[in-house]
Amino acid sequence: MAAYLQWRRFVFFDRETVREPSGPDGAGAKPFALPPGIAVCDSGRGSLVFGDILCGAGCCQIWFLPRSLQLSSFQAYKLRVTHLYQLKQHSILVSIGEDEEGINPLVKVWNLEKRDGGNPLCTRIFPAIPGNKPTVVSCLTVHENLNFMAIGFADGSVVLTKGDITRDRHSKTQILHEGSYPVTGLAFRQSGKTTHLFVVTTENIQSYMLSVKDYPHLELDTHGCGLRCSSLSDPSQDLQFIVAGNECVYLYQPDERGPCFAFEGQKLIVHWYRGYLIIVSKDRKTSPKSEFAGNEAQNSDKQVLNIYDLCNKFIAYSSVFDDIVDVLAEWGSLYVLTRDGKIHVLQEKDTQTKLEACKFMLFRKNLFEMAINLAKSHHLDSDGLSEIFRQYGDHLYNKGNHDGAIQQYIRTIGKLEPSYVIRKFLDAQRIHNLTAYLQMLHLQSLANADHTTLLLNCYTKLKDSSKLEEFIKTSESEVHFDVETAIKVLRQAGYYSHAVYLAEKHEHHEWYLKIQLEDIKNYQEALHYIGKLPFEQAESNMKRYGKILMHHVPKETTELLKILCTDYRPSGGNEGPGTLEGKKANSEEFIPVFANNSRELKAFLEHMTEVQADSPQGVYDTLLELRLQNWAHEQDEQIKEKLHNEALTLLKSGRFKTVFDKALVLCQMHNFKDGVLYLYEQGKLFQQIMHYHMQNEQYKKVIEVCELYGDQEACLWEQALSYFARKEENCKEYIAAVLKHIENKNLMPPLLVVQTLAHNSTATLSVIKDYLVNKLQKQSRQIEQDEQRIQKYREETTRIRLEIEELKASPKIFQKTKCSICTSALELPSVHFLCGHSFHQHCFESYSESDSECPTCMPENRKVMDMIRAQEQKRDLHDQFQHQLKCSNDGFSVVADYFGRGVFNKLTLITDLPSGKTATTIEAGLQRELLIHTKRST
Repeated sequence: MAAYLQWRRFVFFDRETVREPSGPDGAGAKPFALPPGIAVCDSGRGSLVFGDILCGAGCCQIWFLPRSLQLSSFQAYKLRVTHLYQLKQHSILVSIGEDEEGINPLVKVWNLEKRDGGNPLCTRIFPAIPGNKPTVVSCLTVHENLNFMAIGFADGSVVLTKGDITRDRHSKTQILHEGSYPVTGLAFRQSGKTTHLFVVTTENIQSYMLSVKDYPHLELDTHGCGLRCSSLSDPSQDLQFIVAGNECVYLYQPDERGPCFAFEGQKLIVHWYRGYLIIVSKDRKTSPKSEFAGNEAQNSDKQVLNIYDLCNKFIAYSSVFDDIVDVLAEWGSLYVLTRDGKIHVLQEKDTQTKLEACKFMLFRKNLFEMAINLAKSHHLDSDGLSEIFRQYGDHLYNKGNHDGAIQQYIRTIGKLEPSYVIRKFLDAQRIHNLTAYLQMLHLQSLANADHTTLLLNCYTKLKDSSKLEEFIKTSESEVHFDVETAIKVLRQAGYYSHAVYLAEKHEHHEWYLKIQLEDIKNYQEALHYIGKLPFEQAESNMKRYGKILMHHVPKETTELLKILCTDYRPSGGNEGPGTLEGKKANSEEFIPVFANNSRELKAFLEHMTEVQADSPQGVYDTLLELRLQNWAHEQDEQIKEKLHNEALTLLKSGRFKTVFDKALVLCQMHNFKDGVLYLYEQGKLFQQIMHYHMQNEQYKKVIEVCELYGDQEACLWEQALSYFARKEENCKEYIAAVLKHIENKNLMPPLLVVQTLAHNSTATLSVIKDYLVNKLQKQSRQIEQDEQRIQKYREETTRIRLEIEELKASPKIFQKTKCSICTSALELPSVHFLCGHSFHQHCFESYSESDSECPTCMPENRKVMDMIRAQEQKRDLHDQFQHQLKCSNDGFSVVADYFGRGVFNKLTLITDLPSGKTATTIEAGLQRELLIHTKRST
């Protein structure tokens, strides 16, 4: 049986007969009929082109049939048209025909875009025969670039026209090939800048290279084909030259023969259309083939038209026609011309329809490979292809071919939900298939965290360390996966080295350190890794893992912390070249890292205070506490003394002013006496210093404290007196010293001193005898002084009253002879005041600030007035009086002071004249005097 009979047959084309357009009455259109006598045809540029032989009108026409089926024609030759070639990229038509009897074919080149009297313009006419030897033209071909035209003849010669074929002047004609067998087919092949011409005769096939001088040629085969039984394929078949013999169809490259297909039967017509090979052959029931195959077939012959898909090896369409003239391709369809003048159109079905039509049959017969190839050749979308791959995979899976099935499922990645495939291969016996699928899923960057987990589990189950290592070491540009998930899975499976590698490579610092510290226990490597991290990450990881590292590698950890808190630069240079200055962390935040490791903590804190004086306060606080603890627990006296000095030096460094209370509590907790006293002194807590010595019954120290700080805080002497008064011991010496200071400073009333000492049974009268005698003597002297001052004030008051009465009752005689300002003799006009001062008028006006006041007495008068106003403002200051009275040691002096200010007196300021008196009854000087009448309130 012939090979083509084994190919699957489909119906990918719909056959219809071309009919004339419907009339206005809507009646059914009859089949379209071509004019009689059609001999040759071609297509292109939106028309079917026909050439006929001499008809009844006495002329030979070239006909054009557009898509509207409106035929048009023009006279091309007088006798017949034998060949037509319509270029596809240019509106150029080349024809060969005869104008007279005999063998004298003419070549005419027509420009269809230009007109000459209504007909296309004929741009060139020349005879076709080679030289003067008459012979029949057998075939014609033209290059699309209009630079080559080849004509084949029945005597075996080929004439090549090179140059612009539309003009005589720019072209050159020569005989390219000579032979003894008729030329049956010609075809140009353009590949880049290389042009080849295929020449086929009835007995051989040759290839000419036209882009090289002298046109070298190569014989490709020693058998040929009949007329119209050769064609050139499109790029889908690499522009191969197709030659259809009666036994096989051969494909040729310019330098060799390609594949062949065993299609039996006498071939009449061969064409190439959109990836399909079209062959018209005689029905096998007809008469045997002729020697020069098929110029004219018998009317009674049945012819079979087959459309082959050579890539996918199936027959896309097959049908029987009556006497086919030719098959043309235009407007996206095939047009079959039959001898009876009818035109049959073969319309290719759309891709979806074709696939739906064939899938059922292919899937039913499990011809999935053919279905896939068919879908690809028809450019089916990825969703459609994925569905075919899925069904193919299901078919192989059901047959038990799991390896083949997984390969088909891999081709569905990106379209088919991965869980559909994964569920099928979860069995442990198929884990290697699942691994292959998951690997491809990651290669295409379509895996999620669950897929990564599953793939790594597959590797660990298979114990395939090499594959696992290859997977995690693949560059990110090749494989994408969730790194954190991968690290978790590897860690859980015990592949710590792989997990650490992955964490380090992708800079998952926390996972790297967690595995190193918790699983591998490689503390030294973890610490070294932290030292290579950028500052922020090194800081955060030391806070997180510092305690563990301090426990196992305390010395190295302390050194790294010292660097981190002073001048940190990554050991690997990860901060980048632009980082010139080191960074430093807050040392106080790392103090908890040193829990249970006081030695390293002390070294760290002392280092920080030495190299960084502005360290946080917490560093100094902790260092003080640490030194006090060491001092309190030390037994060796020499070492204890050294620690004592270190703690006291730290206290005196001035770093505890803002945290005074905290430092004081620490010193008190550890009973650090010198520190407590120093802090009391710095805080001016003098009473606390004295109470501290009182608690320790250090009497001399109590006196020393009073002597040192008594001037700043007078109550210290009173407290010292009370302290010694409560002592039952014999403290006469200390009491006497205290009383001496109280007496000198007048700190306590004598009565309060006596009451205070009355509580001490050992303090006899002899203890305070001297104090009381001295006190009474001082008071006696003070009384005498006060009485003398009182007498003086009384006399002064009497004198002033007499002066006032005299001013009121007697006239004032001004006897001054000199001016009180310039001391020159007075001259009129002059100004006199009741106070006794006289002035020149011009001196008075020059120096006086007021017309009513004496310039000489005015400063003293103003002082008196200011004192009066001050007393008036302070007379209602009850709260201030009460406060001073409570706080003062001598309340009597406070009361006397306020009496002197007039707080308890009613003050009357006379500024207006009494009613009923006029200015004439009082002297002018009295109007400018301020009279103060003091009436003691009862």
